[in-house]
Amino acid sequence: MTLLDIRLLTVQEYHRMVEIGIIDEDERVELLAGQIVKMAAKGTAHGAALKRTVELLQNLLWGLVLLSIQDPVRLNNFSEPEPNIALLVRDPLYYEDRHPTPSEVYLIIEVSDTTLRTDLGIKATIYAQSGIADYWVLDVNNRQLHVFREPSQDGYLSQVILAEDGSICPLRFPDISFAVRDMLRPLVSI
Repeated sequence: MTLLDIRLLTVQEYHRMVEIGIIDEDERVELLAGQIVKMAAKGTAHGAALKRTVELLQNLLWGLVLLSIQDPVRLNNFSEPEPNIALLVRDPLYYEDRHPTPSEVYLIIEVSDTTLRTDLGIKATIYAQSGIADYWVLDVNNRQLHVFREPSQDGYLSQVILAEDGSICPLRFPDISFAVRDMLRPLVSI
């Protein structure tokens, strides 16, 4: 069996492909580990959990962070994912001149209904290798939150799974706590 020698794309090449129309700028793709990856379609459960989480974070962290929703983060020369949510260091230009880099990211959250394997696997590895200190995966199907901390080149050294009755504080904001259930669909009718 012969292994293929795959040529990886750089972030600059990826951007150039969009500029010249090889990739449509509205196409749902992201660059992960030098490869163009199709992003999954968003279901209604995903969309609702994303909206709940965004509203919760806006209410708790207003003025402390820039809240980025499904926008690129440049992790390194070969990865520029578009996480569902990124809490960013405030920037006076709102990152108009560049995409944020790992040193400007407080927290990344991926909301997962059909992408759990990818979010817990390759994305967790890429985020850890890039030094993202706080990475969460909200598993809407199993009603739990995977919390990854202590990044290393081999992955995250700390991984905790919180049930919906658990509570969490963003690593950089230890005085701000909320329940995992606040990000999930209520179990009773409203």
